[in-house]
Amino acid sequence: MFTRIVKMEFRSEEIPAFLDNFEAIKEKIRSFPGCLFLELYRDKNNDTIFFTYSKWDKEESLENYRGSELFRGVWATTKPMFRSKAQAWSVDTLHSLM
Repeated sequence: MFTRIVKMEFRSEEIPAFLDNFEAIKEKIRSFPGCLFLELYRDKNNDTIFFTYSKWDKEESLENYRGSELFRGVWATTKPMFRSKAQAWSVDTLHSLM
């Protein structure tokens, strides 16, 4: 299992459309085979910056999502709203305390 973190900065006027679209598609992303967890975060100091935080069972599942019609639709809608290029990290959990 690993975590994918994506940082996105939006133009202010696009934020309502982004949030509406995320609301409409979040269950589809979360139910994609191999997706174990999905959250959306907003930066506390800059309200134009958002992060998605998702957990995947294996890298192949994420790559299948990234090659899917669902992802192509999500990205085609979301990417034009960006103020700057998105950044993404795939990270392994070394420790987890709950």
